[in-house]
Amino acid sequence: MTRRFLITGALPYSNGRLHVGHIAGAYLPADIYVRYLRSRGDDVLFVCGSDDNGVAITLSAQKEGLTPPEIVAKYNASQQRAFEGLGIDFDVFGGTHTPDYVERHTELSQEFFKSIYDKGYFTKRTTSQLYDVQADRFLPDRYVTGTCYLCGAEGAYGDQCEACGHSMDPLKLKDPKSVFSGTTPEVRETTHWYLRLDEFQEPLAQWLEEREGWRPTVLNFAKGQIKLGLPERAMTRDLDWGIPVPLDDPDAAGKVLYVWFDAPIGYVSFSSTLLERQGGSPSDYEEWWKSPDCKIVHFIGEDNIVFHAIIWPAMLMAEGTYQLPHQVVANSFLNIKFPGKDEEKISKSRGTAVWIEDYLTEFDPDPLRYYLTAIAPENARTAYDPDEFLVRNDSELLATLGNFVNRNITFAHKYFDGKVPEVGARSEVDEKLLRLCGEQAEKVAEQLEGFHFKAGLTEVMALARAGNLYLDEKKPWSQRKEDLAACGTTINVCLQVVRALMVLMQPFLPFSARKCLEMLQLDESALQWDQATTELPAGTALADPTMLFKKLQEQEKK
Repeated sequence: MTRRFLITGALPYSNGRLHVGHIAGAYLPADIYVRYLRSRGDDVLFVCGSDDNGVAITLSAQKEGLTPPEIVAKYNASQQRAFEGLGIDFDVFGGTHTPDYVERHTELSQEFFKSIYDKGYFTKRTTSQLYDVQADRFLPDRYVTGTCYLCGAEGAYGDQCEACGHSMDPLKLKDPKSVFSGTTPEVRETTHWYLRLDEFQEPLAQWLEEREGWRPTVLNFAKGQIKLGLPERAMTRDLDWGIPVPLDDPDAAGKVLYVWFDAPIGYVSFSSTLLERQGGSPSDYEEWWKSPDCKIVHFIGEDNIVFHAIIWPAMLMAEGTYQLPHQVVANSFLNIKFPGKDEEKISKSRGTAVWIEDYLTEFDPDPLRYYLTAIAPENARTAYDPDEFLVRNDSELLATLGNFVNRNITFAHKYFDGKVPEVGARSEVDEKLLRLCGEQAEKVAEQLEGFHFKAGLTEVMALARAGNLYLDEKKPWSQRKEDLAACGTTINVCLQVVRALMVLMQPFLPFSARKCLEMLQLDESALQWDQATTELPAGTALADPTMLFKKLQEQEKK
């Protein structure tokens, strides 16, 4: 039976370029999963876009001497180039304040807010807030930084400490400073609307208890937050860039929706815009977002767990007509380790980052996809090591997978007229390797169904290693001199393994899989998962061999 999935990648702020940490955290595992599902014949909608509202955008615009619309346009385009270069293929990449999407996004976000408001889940409250006297403005969220009062980390923002992941009360920050003037802010009163998260504490706790197959890092963090108690949380802000609060109330004038209120609604508004452009109606998104037949899976980084596993589900419960997420898949942070230095956090300001657009000017996309999956921070933080990246490309990707494919297609061209040889008399050793193709297809599928992408890639490489071992044991270069028919059987079996590898590598290494497809001269249907064990008929003509991967250590020395 065809399954239906709506897959989302966390919305990146449109105030900077994408680096390897972003890709490893949310987008590469999401793309691998989507490619796998589609190869199984499942119906999938893959949604992402830039997060264009809020403090992060206005701060970056100020630093770069641009307007918020200009900064949004600049980085939305940059992010799209990076994703496309890596083969991360969204059905739609929108933007919460980009021209083609902002109207629908504003409409749905305001409807969402009003629906929750009308049901009584907002509390209007006048409270104290930090105020920059010199800049003459309130300091919501990331306009104020200080020392985290929970873990002691410096540089915590007013809404969240990125070191420990906990939500912050800006009034409790130690040694708070305004990001505008650097001065110590004073406390003044302002009015906002608070979502009554406490109303959903028990429903959320029960919902989380019923989740199966979630990563412990996500589930334990979310349950821990609930045990601490869910306070009311302001969902409006004193800003001039964002979605206006849709209330006929004098106190709402000049206020916008909290960026973390409208950002996840972007998943919905982008879906709606896409489906309407494809000839549907504006309400077609409900077939994905409100149907129990569709499984919604969010891919995020560890810093977004509190929003996607608690606040967003609470918003959905409050609104009442949407399906809750089937899965929230979060990777931990990816650190970086440069030669001669200690492992450290990726940082734009310190220049400790590998930017995707820069990477793509020198290297092909699949080696990075391979390495980031092989070191994926699925359960704990790991580190990108540029030297290790080169070594693993050459010693694993090239030596194990690439060489196996190239050796066999080259051999067929050299000794069998560029065609798949006759099957001949297969031995138990031959049949064992062919059975392994089916077994590995099942193992890879099992790992991907469970969101274990690193383990899935390991199973693909296990088949490549088994193929190389078989090739070394059979020694077709010797067989051809002694028994050409037996040699043909060996190469026939190896080419069947190449076909299986093509299918199994496709979610992880789509560019390389397509090269295999072209060398085997097959059509698109050959990439479907159930085709992994479909044998290439004897006599099938093969295209000239092309190397799947390059030796990168030598490239770096030039």
